[in-house]
Amino acid sequence: MFKSLTARAIVPVAVAVTGFVIICCILLYSLMKSDIISDTVTYATGLADTVVKSTRYAMLNSDRETLKNIIDNVGEQKRLEHVRIFNKKGLIMFSSVHGEINRFVDKKAAGCVECHSGPVPKETLAAMQKARRFTNERGVEVLAITAPIYNEPECSAAPCHIHPAEQKVLGTLDIGLSLADLLQNLKVMRERMIVFSIMVLLLTVGGVAALLWRNVFLPLRLLIEYTERTAQGDLTAELPDCGPELSKLANNVRTLSEELKQAESSAPRGEGTE
Repeated sequence: MFKSLTARAIVPVAVAVTGFVIICCILLYSLMKSDIISDTVTYATGLADTVVKSTRYAMLNSDRETLKNIIDNVGEQKRLEHVRIFNKKGLIMFSSVHGEINRFVDKKAAGCVECHSGPVPKETLAAMQKARRFTNERGVEVLAITAPIYNEPECSAAPCHIHPAEQKVLGTLDIGLSLADLLQNLKVMRERMIVFSIMVLLLTVGGVAALLWRNVFLPLRLLIEYTERTAQGDLTAELPDCGPELSKLANNVRTLSEELKQAESSAPRGEGTE
């Protein structure tokens, strides 16, 4: 396929290095993306737990105005798309988006189906199972976290509460974070990794090509020129400086040429006929 030695030596190296760099960059990007998303989920889960603890006192005292203010203030934070609390029946009691208050959430929607997939709703979920990604009605990709609000002894024993002690879950807090900044950061990281990969390829292939030219191709060219001159009978040419191995080969060629020339000169000439 490749006629020249240069192509046969450099092209396979370039292909191998390219494949290796591409595979490594894809694996590295996948791991970094997974770690970043996992950290975002951890942050959102911690934020949800903080909000639940912040509203605990207001819930014990049935202070709906304080609960409303807490949800509104939390919802004003940057990157937060929504903060809502809905009861066990799915009725939204408090929300940073006031238009959805007193509406029922869809139990078959993302984030709800995990708990309501069976005949009996689940009461606990792992951290990653609480998270879901979707695009909201405004076209923003959102990472949402659901945190159950459990019925503590202080809740069931409070005079203002009607929840029995057997009811383990009183409601659910739902927080949605915009992934716009995260996706933009991933895009920038992906572009930088592409540029880095191209630089690695150019430097690696260029460095290998330069080394091959300096240590292999240039000495071979000098050896070829020397052997051509020797084959033409020029035994006065100096041995090329082409490395120990190729210099030894050149010296062997020169010795062989000298022996052949001596053999020709010492051979008896045939007698002529009258």
